[in-house]
Amino acid sequence: MTTPLTLTTGRRPDGTPRLTVSGEIDMSNAAALAEALDTASGPLVVDLTAVEYLDSAALSVLFAHADRLELTVTPLLEPVLAVSGLTGLATVHTVRADGTP
Repeated sequence: MTTPLTLTTGRRPDGTPRLTVSGEIDMSNAAALAEALDTASGPLVVDLTAVEYLDSAALSVLFAHADRLELTVTPLLEPVLAVSGLTGLATVHTVRADGTP
């Protein structure tokens, strides 16, 4: 069974491509995230603030594109990204539930 995941593409006001992700990212749907990241070229902002869970399959997909990603996450996900080493490879911004950095 595939875990629910929503991927929404758009652009920031400065024109930078943005991918907004919500739900849970695990081995059942990580391929959808990989396809969305593969489709976008150049720098990409990935908003993970609505992601409640991610596993090693999700981390693997993010690592494959880390050199061009700017990730926005909540305090829930930040420790996972830090322990995995992803914060050393990608730009990561942590925002609180109220949207403030």
